[in-house]
Amino acid sequence: MKKLLLKKEPKISFTKAGYQKLLEDRAKFLAARPEAVEHLRKSREMGDLSENGYYKASRQQLSFLDSRIRRVERLIKLARIIEPTRVKISDGKNECEYHIVGGYESDPVKHTISEQSPLGRAITGKKAGDEVDVITPGGIKKYTIVSIS
Repeated sequence: MKKLLLKKEPKISFTKAGYQKLLEDRAKFLAARPEAVEHLRKSREMGDLSENGYYKASRQQLSFLDSRIRRVERLIKLARIIEPTRVKISDGKNECEYHIVGGYESDPVKHTISEQSPLGRAITGKKAGDEVDVITPGGIKKYTIVSIS
C-alpha cells in the first residue's frame, strides 16, 4: 500500500503590521457576516426567488464575505512573521531606499518590495558594499547595496 504524502504548503511572509491587518480584516468580515445572513433571510421571505433582486444581491454579498473570510483565514494559517529589512541601493546615478516585506504587503509606489521580487531575491543574504544583478523587463541592471538594516 502506498503512503499518501501530503504536500506541505509554503509559509507566506508578513511583517507584524501586515499580520495585524489580516487579523483586523478577519474581524471586520466576521462582524459583517451576521447582518448579511439576516438580509438573506429577509429576502427569502419575500416570495419568488427567481425574480427577487434583493435575494440575489443578498446571496452575492454573503458569498463575497464568506470567500474573503476563507482567504484571510488561510493567509493567517500560513503566515510567518518577518522583520522588514530596509535597504538602500544605488545604480551609480540614483540612490533608492526600499523596505523588503512580505508579498501581500509590497507596494513599489510606497517603496516596499516583496522578498520574492527580483530585487528582493537578489538582495537577500547580501551585505553593504555587495553588487547585485537584477533581471528587469529592460534587461539586467547592476546595483550596489549602500546599506542594509
